[in-house]
Amino acid sequence: MRFEELPTPCYVIDEALLERNLKILNGVMERTGCRILLAQKAFSMYAMYPMIGKYLSGTAASGLYEAKLGYEEMGKENHVYSPAYRKDEIDEILSICDHIIFNSFSQLERFKDNIRKAGKNIGLRINPECSTQEGNGMYDPCVAGSRFGVTLKNFRPDLLEGVSGLHFHTLCEQNADALEKTLDAVEEKFGQWLPQFEWINFGGGHHITKEGYDLGLLEKCIKRMQQKYGLLVYLEPGEAVALNAGFLVTTVLETMENEIDIAILDTSATCHMPDVLEVPYRPPLFGSGEAGEKTHTYRLGGPTCLTGDIIGDYSFDQPLESGDRLVFGDMAIYSMVKNNTFNGMALPSIAIRDKHGECRILHKFGYQDFKDRLS
Repeated sequence: MRFEELPTPCYVIDEALLERNLKILNGVMERTGCRILLAQKAFSMYAMYPMIGKYLSGTAASGLYEAKLGYEEMGKENHVYSPAYRKDEIDEILSICDHIIFNSFSQLERFKDNIRKAGKNIGLRINPECSTQEGNGMYDPCVAGSRFGVTLKNFRPDLLEGVSGLHFHTLCEQNADALEKTLDAVEEKFGQWLPQFEWINFGGGHHITKEGYDLGLLEKCIKRMQQKYGLLVYLEPGEAVALNAGFLVTTVLETMENEIDIAILDTSATCHMPDVLEVPYRPPLFGSGEAGEKTHTYRLGGPTCLTGDIIGDYSFDQPLESGDRLVFGDMAIYSMVKNNTFNGMALPSIAIRDKHGECRILHKFGYQDFKDRLS
């Protein structure tokens, strides 16, 4: 079917746009010899894993279920990190993952017998205590009191036997200058131990496929670790893989006025695009402008009972009417993986738009999907 024929609400992944991102990432791999993994926490649409697997080295998981998904659907390198592993899951994790990254020395000690039997690559997450972000500390793993990674104060060189690499993840939607600054902190605090490892993982948060990103500086940072310490370098971006490669198609259900014109859509910020409220941010909307920029300004909201279920204020050349279709951009990342059925909201369908512009629906959700989440 054509794009305009899709039911709403519907997530749509554009194959050509996704492949564009993958080619950029693959270019970094080819020029430097690093390995780049898909961080599934941002994008877990496994129907696209065959394409992603053609360009990237594998997957990165945040726990057992993501690890199983990467193992089953991509079948390449499979890395996992968690702040704390469950005892009843650790053996299965060890059986399906190539790299298991621990958050603390106490976790390493707790599972040392399991680790020894598995014979896998074991990593340790470090905290270089180098904040490069401004504003919301919710997205800063180096904020004071962070639960992520071992600080220099708590580092135990005597317990490094069997650890083959170090991992850090400190960035969020940032350019390579933040990575360069972080590497300075990593070397200052942990540099004396780097030569004894085989690999280092730079984590995620690298906005590699965003326009204006400094690819040259990124590659310089990668080569710095390779040439100085002989380390294999991993990166595990999620957002960069599917940045601007997806859409959310929605329909106007009703319009009203209460000191401002309001349009109620069949999609919800809190249910279908939760990062709009959590980050927060204003998603791009095709054919619209900022509030007041065009003739008709509307506050767009969802149909749930949450007063704050507001997507944002947008302006249009013509008044909105019931039945109008609106298309939000950059809706691949942190959307499908975080959506929910609050208020009994139906989940959006999931579709692919191929390189010829044809769309195919992969999955439709209904009442049973809502009911099966409950008991």
